[in-house]
Amino acid sequence: MSSPLDSSPHAPARPRGRPASPEETLRHQVLQAATALLLDDGYRALSIEAVAKRAGVAKKTVYRFADNREQLLAAIVDDWTAGLARAAEIPADEEKDLPQALEALLLSIAERVLSAEAVGMFKLLINDFPGREQALATYTAHGIRRSASLLAGWLEERRRRGLLAVDDPATCADLLLAMAIAEPLRRMALGLAAPGVDSALRARIQAAARLGCEGMRPVG
Repeated sequence: MSSPLDSSPHAPARPRGRPASPEETLRHQVLQAATALLLDDGYRALSIEAVAKRAGVAKKTVYRFADNREQLLAAIVDDWTAGLARAAEIPADEEKDLPQALEALLLSIAERVLSAEAVGMFKLLINDFPGREQALATYTAHGIRRSASLLAGWLEERRRRGLLAVDDPATCADLLLAMAIAEPLRRMALGLAAPGVDSALRARIQAAARLGCEGMRPVG
């Protein structure tokens, strides 16, 4: 995804751009601790008190960012997907190579949802445990659906501008994500491939983007 603040294998990605404010730094510290706690000890261990202890802050500090474990999980996933909106911004010369623009957006999504932290969370959530249904719903809404919604919006905008012919942007977004990301995520969760984006995955994403754009080419 992005480089972590330290060498912790469970540190959430820190958004690029302007320097972090003290509040952003504190939020990152809390979410870093929450992520590590979640992946090390499981969803049931994700309490406000446990996160505060792990982060070395007061409980009232954690409450500034979340009221319960469901909100903590949502905040973790939101932190990973926060940069996706910037990835969907329209470059001035995008019309010259739509497949390349779509490839860049799919790659940005893959870098987040196929990181070691995100794959670790996915592996956790596919197992049965108390609270799994709520945790999975939160993960889906704030990660998978957020990515799909952003991609659907990208497709809809290009349909509006006459660059792509797509009747159902939401369905097309789901299909593109299935082609580019779903199977790699399954393999990573099974331990058949290492998390992250390698050259083979980049080639897969490029092929999915070009195939998708070919199928959505305007007629005439």
